[in-house]
Amino acid sequence: MTEIRIEPASDERFTDVEHALTGGGDGASCWCQWWMLRNKDFDATTAIEKRELLRTDLRAPIPSALLAYVGDEAVGWVKVASRPAQPRLEATRDIRQSPEPIDDASVWAITCFVVRKEHRGEGIADALLAAAVAHARANGARVIEGYPVDTSVKTTSPNALFHGALSSFLGAGFTEVARPKPARPIVSLTLA
Repeated sequence: MTEIRIEPASDERFTDVEHALTGGGDGASCWCQWWMLRNKDFDATTAIEKRELLRTDLRAPIPSALLAYVGDEAVGWVKVASRPAQPRLEATRDIRQSPEPIDDASVWAITCFVVRKEHRGEGIADALLAAAVAHARANGARVIEGYPVDTSVKTTSPNALFHGALSSFLGAGFTEVARPKPARPIVSLTLA
């Protein structure tokens, strides 16, 4: 069994952030800015600019992401922050089907997972999910939401699973609270 350690993502660990995000999927082009920028701004921002925006995000006093390590190697990433701190959520029609007020800072969202290709299937995403819940709870979240993919409804490539898999969220105690699209539920876990 792989021993996984979770640490807060930070500017000081930016080399590790880069390693985790560039091991497969869109991490190296998105730099976890999809939920931070509106469509027109995201499209107009270069990958280098997105990288620097992420670096700025990681200077915040409360980390907005966590890193998974196997040994000394950063092998995974999860974005977890309050919904208002992820501006695109407010502009996403499907997310508005959540029963929680969109601007409530006590509602946190898990919005992005990246696991390096060579470490997929080792439980990294599940460890990141559990750590994200603990991180949200420790930082005052009342509710935490996810917007995963229901792989029993739609076959999805590993790259498209950056939202997470519904089965993982349900296994972590989340419940489905809405289903804006057949394969895209909204799940929620009450923390306080």
